Amino acid sequence: MLTGQRVEEIARLHVDQWDAKEKIIDWSKTKNGKPHAIPVPLLAAEIIGSIIPNRYGWFFPSATDPSRPVSAQTLYSFMWRQRERGVIPVVTNRDLRRTWKTLAGKAGVSKEIRDRLQNHTLQDVSSKSYDRWNYMPEKRAGMEKWGKFIAAILRKKTSEIAA
Repeated sequence: MLTGQRVEEIARLHVDQWDAKEKIIDWSKTKNGKPHAIPVPLLAAEIIGSIIPNRYGWFFPSATDPSRPVSAQTLYSFMWRQRERGVIPVVTNRDLRRTWKTLAGKAGVSKEIRDRLQNHTLQDVSSKSYDRWNYMPEKRAGMEKWGKFIAAILRKKTSEIAA
């Protein structure tokens, strides 16, 4: 939820894809077949940095086969159990990306940058055929806005709980 990425892409996060110094996740292959790299907000970088990958390099290894990452289906099943217990509302993996897209817009991140951060394929001729810019500075600025927005929400929630 902090990154706006597909659940399965985060579930398969490997040490080779994480640049802790730059706070960037870099996938060589994604659902749409294109490479994709995103800077992550500070909170996401802190969370990733707190996880010790297993000996195979997976941040989220499968419980049954640690040489493989956890599957998105396992995470989806976990969400179903939490919904049945009343811990979380009825949501799907796609709802997480939709919510990120909406809230990042509310945070002031332009639709173009939100699309690029979520690795949506842009269909105009310029994007498809000519534009080879990686938009990393723009994506970083967008994630900084998003990170500040989320931090403000968390501070508000924390102060409400304390009160």
